[in-house]
Amino acid sequence: MQDGLISRKDFVHGMPFRSIRGFKTMASLLVVAFFCLPIRHQALSGTTGILEGFVRDKATNKPIPGANVIIVQTSQGAAASDEGYFRIHNIPAGTYEVRVSSIGYQTVTVRNIVIRPDLTTRLNAAITESAIELGEVEVRAERPLIQRDVTGSLHQVEQEKMMKLPVDKFQEVIGLQAGTTVEGNIRGGKTREVSYLVDGLAVQDLVRGGLGLELPKSAIEQVSIKTGGFDAEYGNALSGVVNVVTRTGGNTREYFARADKDDLFGGKEISKTTDAEFFVSGPIRKDKLHYVWANNFYLTDTRWWQDFQRSFETRIRKELHGLARFNYLVSPSIRADLQALYSLQSWRDYEFSWRFNLPGLPRRRQEAYRVTLTWSHTVSKNAFYSINLSQSLIHSRIGEDGSAGIGPSPSPYQYDAFLQYIISGNRLWAGENFQRLYTLKTDFTALLPQRFSLKAGGEFNYYDIEADLRKLEPQLTYFGKPQIDLPLLNYSSRYHYFPRSGSLYIQGKRESGYDGSIMTFGLRFDFLDPRASRPAVELIPVSQNEFREEVVGTAPAKLKYRLSPRFGFSIPWTVRTFMFINYGHYFQFPLFDYLYAGLDNVKFRSGVSVLRGNPDLKPEFTKAWEISLRHNVKENVVATLTYFKKDTRNQIDTKTFVPANSRIAGDFGFAEYVNNPFALASGFELVFTRDRGDWVNGTVSYSFMKADGLSETENQGVNYAQWGFPVFDRPFYLSWDQRHTLKADVLLLLPGGIAANVLWQFHTGRPYTFYPSRDGFTPENPNQLFLPNNRRMARNQTLDLYVSKDFLFHGSSSGRIDEAPKLTIYVDARNLLDRLNVRWVDSSGRVGGELGDPAAFFSPRRTSVGFSIKF
Repeated sequence: MQDGLISRKDFVHGMPFRSIRGFKTMASLLVVAFFCLPIRHQALSGTTGILEGFVRDKATNKPIPGANVIIVQTSQGAAASDEGYFRIHNIPAGTYEVRVSSIGYQTVTVRNIVIRPDLTTRLNAAITESAIELGEVEVRAERPLIQRDVTGSLHQVEQEKMMKLPVDKFQEVIGLQAGTTVEGNIRGGKTREVSYLVDGLAVQDLVRGGLGLELPKSAIEQVSIKTGGFDAEYGNALSGVVNVVTRTGGNTREYFARADKDDLFGGKEISKTTDAEFFVSGPIRKDKLHYVWANNFYLTDTRWWQDFQRSFETRIRKELHGLARFNYLVSPSIRADLQALYSLQSWRDYEFSWRFNLPGLPRRRQEAYRVTLTWSHTVSKNAFYSINLSQSLIHSRIGEDGSAGIGPSPSPYQYDAFLQYIISGNRLWAGENFQRLYTLKTDFTALLPQRFSLKAGGEFNYYDIEADLRKLEPQLTYFGKPQIDLPLLNYSSRYHYFPRSGSLYIQGKRESGYDGSIMTFGLRFDFLDPRASRPAVELIPVSQNEFREEVVGTAPAKLKYRLSPRFGFSIPWTVRTFMFINYGHYFQFPLFDYLYAGLDNVKFRSGVSVLRGNPDLKPEFTKAWEISLRHNVKENVVATLTYFKKDTRNQIDTKTFVPANSRIAGDFGFAEYVNNPFALASGFELVFTRDRGDWVNGTVSYSFMKADGLSETENQGVNYAQWGFPVFDRPFYLSWDQRHTLKADVLLLLPGGIAANVLWQFHTGRPYTFYPSRDGFTPENPNQLFLPNNRRMARNQTLDLYVSKDFLFHGSSSGRIDEAPKLTIYVDARNLLDRLNVRWVDSSGRVGGELGDPAAFFSPRRTSVGFSIKF
C-alpha cells in the first residue's frame, strides 16, 4: 500500500539564567533582529513530512472523488480530488494509522504508515464498493526499499528498532552505519564535524564540540543520520548531520518503564551499572492537548570500579536525562508545541597513571537545559510555516569550587621516583563555563504545480559565552615523560563574549513527470559575528631566549560569512535500479574556545596562555560529492554501492611565534590558533539491506576509506613546538583512517516470541606513530626521521548481542494484540567474545605504553539483564 517516498558573570557563578527582565529584553531583540537582519551558526532541520497518493476503486481502478483520508492520531485529513488525488502536509514525523473512507465503500485502515522529516510518503489506497455497511478492513503498510528522493546517504533508525539494539545512548547508532567509526567519525572526518539536532534545533557544545545533551531513548521517535549529501537547510556541519525527532502525545495513554543492571549476579565482568527509564504520554484534553514525559537515570562505577572503590563511595558517574513536551491543537490548521529538555551529569575522570591518587583528579559536572516554543500553521492545502523560539544553557564545572579552587601560586603534583605514577597532589585544573543561546528560527514550505516543491527559512542566534579556567600542566616529552625541571605550561583562560550568527536558505525539488527523475538544488547563506577584537602584540627581546609582550592596539574581528550551493539528482536506470548524484559545499564555524581562549589574558595583562584564541579564524570548508547505485536485488533485498570524495580546507591548528625553547616574560605563551591544514577523504561503501523477512532482517556493509591530512588535532602545532619537532608539511594518514570495515546488524525473529539482534563489527588496524625511545626522553635512534602515523595497530573485531522475550497479557479494550500490555525480559551482552581490541599503542609499539594501561583496550565483556513493561 505504501509504495514510495519522495522528498521533500562580569562572572557571576552559579547563575544559570539571566533575570526575567533580561530575558524579556533579549526576546524583544530577537524579534527585531528577525525582521532586520539576515537570518546561523546552528544547524536546523525539518520535523514534519507529507502524505500523498491516490484513492481508487479496487475493482475498476477508477478514482473515487471526495474520498476522505484521515490520520487517526492527529485528525489531520484531506478529501480526494476528481482524479482521486489527496495530499496532507505538516504531519509530525512518526508512525500512524490512516483511515480511507467514502460513501458506498468499505472503510480501510492502513497501519504502520511512517512519516519522515522532510520527506513525502506515498500511499495508494484501493477500497471495495459495498452496498451495506461492513466492518473496517485493516492493512499493514510496507515501506519502500529505495527512497528515490534522497540523493545523499541517509540512514534511519526508528524507536522500535533502537530499543532492541545493544546501545546505551542514541548517538551510538552512528557507529553502526557504513563509513563510520565507533567513536563517531563519519567518512574520514573529525568527530566534532558532526552536527546534532533535536526537533529541528541544534544541541551542540559550542565550546568543546560534539553533543550538548543526552536524551532518553524512549523519548525518541526516530533518528536520521545523514553521512553525505545533506540539503541546504543543514548548516554548520562538515561530515554529517544527526537529526533526532522526539515523540508526541496522543489520545491513547501510554506507559513504559525499563531497568537493567550488569551486576545482578555479581562477578568481576561488571561496571556496577544501573540503567532505568520511564515514559508516560496521553491526553490532557482529548483531541486538543497532549503531553509526553520521559526520564532516564544512569548510574555506574565505570570499568575502573576496583580502583575507585578505594577512594570513593559508589556511584562514580550519575546522570539524569529527560524530556517534557506539550502539544496543543489550537485549531485544525494551527498547532503549538512547548518542549523542555534537561540533562544533568556528575562524574570523575580516571587515568591509569593517577590510580594511586584518584582524589587528586577533579570532579566534573555538567547541566544542560533547553526550552523551545513552536508555532506551526497550515496556511492552505499547499503551504505551511513554523516559528521556533528557543533558549538553552550548558553549564560545565571542573572542581568543587570552580576556578577559585586553584590559588595564585599552586604547587605541581608529585610523581614517583620513576616518573610513572602520580602519588600526591592535585591536578591543576579548575573552572567553569556558561553557554547561553537564544534562537529564533522560521521555515516555510510551499507545494507548487508541476511536481515542484520549495522550502525556505532562516535563523538568528544570540550567544552569551563565558569561561573561567585555571589549567597548568607539566611539559612532557613526546614519549609522555614529565620534564619536572621545566616550568609548567599555562593553559588558563578567561573570557566573556556575545557573538551572534544567522542564516538564510532556500531548497527546491522537482520531479519529472516523464521518467520519475528528481532534481534537488539549494543555496545557503551563513554568517558569524565574533564581536571581539584581536590584540596587536609586539614581541620585544629581553634576553637571548626571552621576549616581552607589548600590546600596541587591537583590531576588531571581521564578520565571517559563507555561501554554500548544493545539488542532487535521482535518475532511474531500470524499474529496479536508480542512480543518485550529489555535490555540495559545506562549512563549520570554529568552536568558541578557538576564537576567544586567552584573549582577555593578553588584554588585561594578567598572564599569557600557551594557546591563544583567534577571533578572525575562518570557517572550515569542505567540497564533497558522491555517486551511488541502489538496486532491488530481490523483493525484499536492496544493494547500494556508493563512492564519495571530500576535500576539507581551512582546518584549525596552532602556529608558534617564538622558538620552542624561548619564553615570554612572565609565562610560556607562544602559540595561536590559525587556519592552515587541509584533509582529503575518499572511499566506497557496499551495503546490503533485507527488510520484510519472516525471520531474518538487517544490514551488512563493507567500507573502504582513506583519510589523510596535515593535522589531526587543533593543538598539533603547539605540541610539536613543545617536543622540538619541525612542522610536518606532507599529508599523512589520520588516526581514524580505518581502511577496511565490515559490519553486520541482523535481527532474528525466533520461535516463541524471542528476538535476537546481532551486531558484528570488524576493521583493520588504524595508524600510529612508531618513534621508539628507551628512556622516555630521547629517541632510540636520533637519526630517525619523525613520520606521523607510519605504522598500524592490530585489527579489531567485536560481537554484541541483544536477546529479548515478550510476554503479552490480557488484550486491550480495542482487542488489538499490539495494544495489549507487554512485559519484555532481555539480555544485553557487549563484546560477547571478550576480545582485547586495541585502542592505542605508544610510540614504541607497546599496547598501553610503559605502564600497560588497560584503557589502551576497548571495553571488555559486559552483560546486563533487564526488563521493560509497556501498557
